Amino acid sequence: MTAVTHFALARPYRLSLDSYAQATGVHPELVRRLVALGLLEVTRDAQGRLWFDPSQVKEMARIQRLRMSLNLGYSAIGLVVELLDRIAELEKAQRRMSRRGGAPWT
Repeated sequence: MTAVTHFALARPYRLSLDSYAQATGVHPELVRRLVALGLLEVTRDAQGRLWFDPSQVKEMARIQRLRMSLNLGYSAIGLVVELLDRIAELEKAQRRMSRRGGAPWT
C-alpha cells in the first residue's frame, strides 16, 4: 500500500463550505444557516471550518424539495425531515417483521 492510498483510506472525502455551496447551488450563508438549524450534518476542523460529507449534497436536495413543494420555512423543515426519517424507519422495521412472518408491533 502506498502512502497516497493509505492517506485516502485514512481521510474520507469531504467538501469544504465553498465546494458544498457550489455543488448544491446554495449560497454559503444559507448553508451556514441550515447548519445552525441542525438540518445539515457537518464536521469542524481545528480552525472551525465546516466540512461536509458528500451525502449531504443529497440532503440539501431533499431540503430544497420540501421547501419548494410544501412552502415551509427552513425551521419547520427540520420537523418534517425528522418525521419522514421516522416513518422510513418504521416501514423498514415492518418489512423486516413481515419477512419473518411476525407482527411488527408485538
